[in-house]
Amino acid sequence: MPVLTRLVPSPLVVDIRSGALDRLGEVLANPGIASSGRIAVAVSGGSGAAMRERLAPQLPDAVWFTVADGTLDAAVTLADQMRGGHYDALVGLGGGKIIDVAKYAAARVGLPVVAVATNLAHDGLCSPVSTLDNDAGRGSYGVPSPIGMIVDLDVIRQAPARYVAAGIGDAISNISCIADWELSQRETGETVDGLAAAMARTSGETILRHPGTIADNDFLVALAEALVLTGISMNVAGSSRPASGACHEINHALDILHPTRKAQHGEQCGLGAAFATYLRGDLPVAGQMVQALRRHGLPVTADQIGFTDAEFVAAVHYAPQTRPGRYTILEHLDLDPSAIRDAYTSYVKDVCS
Repeated sequence: MPVLTRLVPSPLVVDIRSGALDRLGEVLANPGIASSGRIAVAVSGGSGAAMRERLAPQLPDAVWFTVADGTLDAAVTLADQMRGGHYDALVGLGGGKIIDVAKYAAARVGLPVVAVATNLAHDGLCSPVSTLDNDAGRGSYGVPSPIGMIVDLDVIRQAPARYVAAGIGDAISNISCIADWELSQRETGETVDGLAAAMARTSGETILRHPGTIADNDFLVALAEALVLTGISMNVAGSSRPASGACHEINHALDILHPTRKAQHGEQCGLGAAFATYLRGDLPVAGQMVQALRRHGLPVTADQIGFTDAEFVAAVHYAPQTRPGRYTILEHLDLDPSAIRDAYTSYVKDVCS
């Protein structure tokens, strides 16, 4: 009999609600996560100290490690520190940088990761990718995705609003990413994984059309679920394709060309998605994106994240070099700087005015 289904890599536990951290010890006691109960926990040197004080009574036998920053060096250091510790699992407790470091370090020593998010800035919380600063600027590294995902809404509400709202831009950008993927299918014959595309697109559409704000519990749940599902969609596809198109190429170009002035990942991706959608000729959806981003206080023009029009145009022109082999609207149109400048001027006038 033929195999009629496929296995989808996904977390054993996804817990998104107020008070979720109160059962962290119970989650980690799951034999599928920690059979012997020996846990390593990675936290930041700042807010991580307060979280450690709160959670230490639940995890009396845990070994705590302080992560200096979101660099490749920090991830390698954490892996070296854990070697020989015979841990069952590593808990990454913090924002995206800490979780990315934890995912990479755990991959180096063969441990599963439980991600405990303290903000919702981007979709890396549950993805099979670690984005880490390195000597060349910033790199993306393939890693196993977390075996458990915990989001305590009470903790999320304590994070700076900008670090929560940024995830909205990353989620909405899925819509542009899937349009790029389908464009590549038409133009190059690239295969589109329908399940991965459905998960990523639905996540983006949910956030685009949701009437709530980050002050509302139901919206925070929807945003967290959208980011988790986006991460799983990348597992399904076997690549970042469902959630990385022209918008992410523009984001990476801004990071590379202006490493000291980069905005939040989700902020740059949201802007990139709106502009890429405009380039695709889909003015109604570009307008919906701009409206939604504005409603949540996210940028829709380059100057709102500290870049001149000329710097943004240069980043868009450079963007295809950040993902060689990936086909998006930028590769399809192959615009020169003058044409990009004209298109951006029209985008600001037609969509953002």
